[in-house]
Amino acid sequence: MSFWETITGSDLTREWKAFEARAAVLPAEHRAAWKRMKGHLLLYGDFGGRNLMPILDGALGLLEETAADGQSIHDVLGDDIAGFCAALAGAEGARNFRDRWREQLNRNVAGKLGRLGG
Repeated sequence: MSFWETITGSDLTREWKAFEARAAVLPAEHRAAWKRMKGHLLLYGDFGGRNLMPILDGALGLLEETAADGQSIHDVLGDDIAGFCAALAGAEGARNFRDRWREQLNRNVAGKLGRLGG
């Protein structure tokens, strides 16, 4: 990856188009699950979204495998796609905006308490 690709994000655009091309050949039920999974996983993205690429690749790979095996989405993901995505992103160490805000608030409060006590 060149410096220019990193700055412009053209590498991410290329990867995203490849994901969508892979998803387009999935059965309808799996495509719908992919769409919902993207919505839930995007909450865990950093500023550029680079941290999500391996997670999205793994999630799409799972959908491809289950489609090839003839399994239904319900059998694989269950009823709670949001919970599945949260567990998937959490296992990879991704944090959502609430986690980042909570850490910032805790740092601010600790800093203020430190100034009051000392």
